Amino acid sequence: MEIRVLRYFLTVAREGSITGAANYLHLTQPTLSRQLQDLERELGQKLFIRTNHNVVLTPEGMILRKRAEEILDMVEKTEKEFSSISENISGEIHIGSGETYIFKCIADVINEMRNDFPQIIFHIYSGNLEDVTEKLDKGLLDFGITMQPSDLSKYNRISLPEKDLWGVVMRKDSPLAQKDFISFEDLEKVPLILSKKAFREPISDSEFYKWFNEKKEKLNIAATHNLFFNAALMVEEGVGYLLTLNNLANTSKISSLCFRPLSPKIETGWDFIWKKYQFFSPAAKLFLQKIEEKFK
Repeated sequence: MEIRVLRYFLTVAREGSITGAANYLHLTQPTLSRQLQDLERELGQKLFIRTNHNVVLTPEGMILRKRAEEILDMVEKTEKEFSSISENISGEIHIGSGETYIFKCIADVINEMRNDFPQIIFHIYSGNLEDVTEKLDKGLLDFGITMQPSDLSKYNRISLPEKDLWGVVMRKDSPLAQKDFISFEDLEKVPLILSKKAFREPISDSEFYKWFNEKKEKLNIAATHNLFFNAALMVEEGVGYLLTLNNLANTSKISSLCFRPLSPKIETGWDFIWKKYQFFSPAAKLFLQKIEEKFK
């Protein structure tokens, strides 16, 4: 399976037609069709359903599309790493992180690095623990920032110094906004918006799980989410109360939202992680050194 042919395949998947992809790639249509047929024979699977006007991916084609995107991302990352090996440190650093205000600690180091080495580019990927560790394992990320507690036996880690506080984001005109703290009994009475990860895959040894998930069958769950922004919009529109970390929502004077911590208080720490025995580009190696100097 050649990288060139995978690029052809992804172009056809994106364009939705052999003709459109051939024009984009500056190939003849018969040449491109032959390359795709050879790929199907090599894999022993039908990748496209062909009609008079377009092509549609089969289930096997969708699997290959995901894998091909990952392979080409890795190829591009590798090429850039080797092109950055020179006296002047440059290149790209890929970091995956859950949504947290604690990321500002990492942003400070990024700013220092950019001041000294402006040719370095940082790519930030937002995702939960599963997303971040999967991309770390595949080599698509250099570093990750993950919520505690987590099974990180495959990774090196540095615990970041600050912690997030669990609480509820709500409209300022909500009845619970009059309270200083929110109890479990308060949440039994209102519709809730929860993280999909916390809702379906709780970490049994976390304080959050002990406080919340063991009793969640008593709650009125209105919606789940995987990233914060759309969830905050649902709160603004009155869908429910959002159980989340502090400092994510805009709760300034001009905002319609406010944050109230849980009672008893629950705090969550974060880890900066990377794969054991990982080879780093010069840029990523220098970044790790600066992280260790600041937080170890």
